[in-house]
Amino acid sequence: MVVVAIIALLAAIATPGFLRARKRSQAAEVLEDLRIIDAAVSQYAIENGKKTGDPVAVADWTNYVKKGSTLYETGEDVLGEEFGPQTVDEAPTVPAMTYYDLQEVADDDFWEPYGP
Repeated sequence: MVVVAIIALLAAIATPGFLRARKRSQAAEVLEDLRIIDAAVSQYAIENGKKTGDPVAVADWTNYVKKGSTLYETGEDVLGEEFGPQTVDEAPTVPAMTYYDLQEVADDDFWEPYGP
């Protein structure tokens, strides 16, 4: 009985830390996706003669990310939120719901320059 109580206590202590670490990992992945999108949009603009302010559809910028990745296949982040169309020479922004879901582990400074 004591062993069960100790295991339950350890699980209660470890679970919140694990969940926080998982969210922090998701935030880091979204931030990396934003960097990849930024580079993909720039590459697309250079190769297709696009100018500042020109729109870039999801189907266009996803062609410049790693084939087979979730970002390439869906244009979505790890939480399933769409990054959507982008604009040449404007930084992509973290999807609003993703920002909200991860705000306890990722403040505004974390998202710079891709914050909402």
